[in-house]
Amino acid sequence: MNMPAKQALKRRLKRRKRLDLVMRALSFFAAVFSLVVLAIVLYRVVVQSIGWLNIKFLTGTLSMFPEKAGISGVILGSLLLMVIVIPVTLILGVATAVYLEEYSRRSVLRSVVQTAIANLAGVPSVIFGLLGLTVFSRFLGLGSSILAGGLTLSLLVLPLVVVSSSEAIKAVPLFLRDASYALGATKWTTTWRVVLPTAMPGILTGNILALSRAIGETAPLVVLGIPALILRSPRSLLDDFTALPVQIYYWTLDTVLTPEYAHLAAATILVLLVMMFVLNGSAIVIRRKFARRY
Repeated sequence: MNMPAKQALKRRLKRRKRLDLVMRALSFFAAVFSLVVLAIVLYRVVVQSIGWLNIKFLTGTLSMFPEKAGISGVILGSLLLMVIVIPVTLILGVATAVYLEEYSRRSVLRSVVQTAIANLAGVPSVIFGLLGLTVFSRFLGLGSSILAGGLTLSLLVLPLVVVSSSEAIKAVPLFLRDASYALGATKWTTTWRVVLPTAMPGILTGNILALSRAIGETAPLVVLGIPALILRSPRSLLDDFTALPVQIYYWTLDTVLTPEYAHLAAATILVLLVMMFVLNGSAIVIRRKFARRY
């Protein structure tokens, strides 16, 4: 290599090193800025919830008077929503991913379907709320019930589960499938006994992210017409309900007229965060068990 070429190569390397330092500095600044903002928000929420987050608040029912309000029915509504969302998204999402990756033939139609699913993952949540209002609430006559809300949230997060599960299945090494076929296993046995257990950590990761989004969504439930004040707790999946993010939304709006509602909203935010941490922690433990086993 002649001298001009060596000098040009050195200049390119220097530019790349400078660009690398700049990008590292920007990434570090973005991470620190996000953590600082999160710490400030959490601090404000914790301070505002002091004196309001107690056993009476967790076990009481909703009330028009802030000092008497409780969220036991609201917590139950959120949990019942997850009772619907978890099996629907897990079964339909993983089954769709398995079919697309293991059984469907490579064709233009398959590419179109995969592209459509990927694009649905970026659709605003309010659009799914309108879809749920049209199909589940009005056409099927479910109204603003838990079943309608759970199915609507399932549609919202289903594309995320399908995309993440498909990527996890793609990441399974081909030699594992070949070894299973060499031992005389069928296509279904290989998928059930080899592919899915190996891909399960990645599949659970996608489900964790999807469920975290579902439990904190507000717009689809507001579009469904979830009421702001329900004095009784839901007893079945066909009862009207309210959920933690919806109640936070309504109480935040009402702070204009009643400042005490800001404390109730802050306390409810902490409860929602704890539920998300417990849900994510449980899923992470399960994922690690699968990762160690396979």
